[in-house]
Amino acid sequence: MPLEYIALMMVGAFFVLVLSGMPVAFAIAAVGFVFGFIGFEGWLFELLPSRIFGTISNYTLLAIPLFVFMGVMLDKTRVAERMLEVIGYASGALPGGMALAVIAVGVLLGAATGIVGAAIVTLTLMALPTLLRRGYKRTVACGTICASGTLGQIIPPSLVLLVLADTMNLSVGSLFAAALIPGLMLAGLYVLYLMVLAWFFSADVPAIDAEERALMSKTQILKDLFTAVLPPGLLVAAVLGSIIAGIAAPTEAAAVGAVGAVIVALIMRRLSWPIFSEAVMSTVRITAMVFFVLIASQVFALAFRGLDGEFLIQAMFDWVPGGAYGTLLFMLLLIFLLGFFLEWIQITYIAVPLFLPFLAGYPEFSLVWIAILIAMNLQTSFLTPPFGWSLIFMKGVAPPDIRTSEIYRGAVPFVIIQLVALGLLIVFPGIALWLPDAIGW
Repeated sequence: MPLEYIALMMVGAFFVLVLSGMPVAFAIAAVGFVFGFIGFEGWLFELLPSRIFGTISNYTLLAIPLFVFMGVMLDKTRVAERMLEVIGYASGALPGGMALAVIAVGVLLGAATGIVGAAIVTLTLMALPTLLRRGYKRTVACGTICASGTLGQIIPPSLVLLVLADTMNLSVGSLFAAALIPGLMLAGLYVLYLMVLAWFFSADVPAIDAEERALMSKTQILKDLFTAVLPPGLLVAAVLGSIIAGIAAPTEAAAVGAVGAVIVALIMRRLSWPIFSEAVMSTVRITAMVFFVLIASQVFALAFRGLDGEFLIQAMFDWVPGGAYGTLLFMLLLIFLLGFFLEWIQITYIAVPLFLPFLAGYPEFSLVWIAILIAMNLQTSFLTPPFGWSLIFMKGVAPPDIRTSEIYRGAVPFVIIQLVALGLLIVFPGIALWLPDAIGW
């Protein structure tokens, strides 16, 4: 049997195992080993130890557990909850003001954590009961929280950007700089959508009533903004600024962020030994998951390449019309469709390395720009059923009367907005490339 046929069977088997409910990391490793042995009787895997060692000894990847700890610490100490409270009251006089506060906190959480699960669970527990109690339409409330919680995947420092930098052999600082404006642009498009909704359908996003607003004076709100929002905001600015300005390497800045998160929790008097222990254990679990998938993907990639899977990809891209931009759009379409079934980390470690060589051959394309397009595209994978993790996380902690269909319908406008943002990045590459060029990355 030709090796290419075995490679096709390997891909099919992978999807069958995933759809059957097997954890993705185990499915990746299982099909890699089984079909690698079918094609080569095992000798191909003599290369595996050196590949795994070369991957996990990458110094840049040390930033992952440090950034995870920074985010988990801010989550467990309920710093984010206090931020939402204060920003909500500050914007409560506006129709949709509480939803705008959720977006603002989503930006800060994204910059502080980069962990979708933590952000979605935190925002759902904090904001969803409040939004429903104040009369927000259920689909709008669910969609706003899901979209806000995923902003951490494009706003640096982001695990997606760290992994893409490793996969595509790019500077982490250049990706962080390139993602900053697109991430803020996406948040701005969310705000614009909510403002249009407030203008035409104000009953769906009512303002906080005057009696409740009267409980908080302007002086108190300003004081709370200074004490509850400024410290984590300064921490995020210090971490990102040091990386983008070239003062510190990503790993060094992540270490500063981890220590800074502990200091912020101490200043706000929210740190205790049980919280610290829980943050450490959560960091270990999340980091172990990321690295396990990373190691499993090396098995899959080695077997797929050995089975001449790259020739299948080459033939597929040769079939696509439209030259360079046709190839780019085809790749983005495939990643969008894969996002319905796979997590971002599997797409990044399996699909991106297969597609990348064909795009790298076009000198008119900047790899930094392509990385940001991929990151923006991966945003949609968190909001598309059946395996959109933002939707799953929300359903897991939402009140029992919130139906899955309401969560899905609420996410649809934000998926469309994400695709609009992706289109803007394709048409106007300068949105992503201006800041790296300006600072000399």
